[in-house]
Amino acid sequence: MPDADKLLQFPCDFPIKIMGRNVPRFSQDICDLICQHAPDFNPATLEIRASSKANYIGLTATIRAHSRQQLDGLYLALTAHPLVKIVL
Repeated sequence: MPDADKLLQFPCDFPIKIMGRNVPRFSQDICDLICQHAPDFNPATLEIRASSKANYIGLTATIRAHSRQQLDGLYLALTAHPLVKIVL
C-alpha cells in the first residue's frame, strides 16, 4: 500500500466534508474551528447543504493544506466537536 503522505503534495487544496445536526451556529462554530487550523481559510467559500428534512446540515470546506500534521489536527478537532456526526 502506498504511503499516504506520498499521495498528497503540499501545499494543496483539500476539501473536507462535515455533517452534523442543523442547529443555530453550527456553521459558524465549524468555520471558527477550521480557521484555528487553517488561518487562510475563507469562510465565504464554505458550501452548505441541508438534508431533505433539514434535520442535518452538510458543509464542504476546501482549505489550503500545508502538511499532513495540519490535516490530522483539523480532523481530530472536527471529530471531537459535539455537534459533528461525520467528517470525510
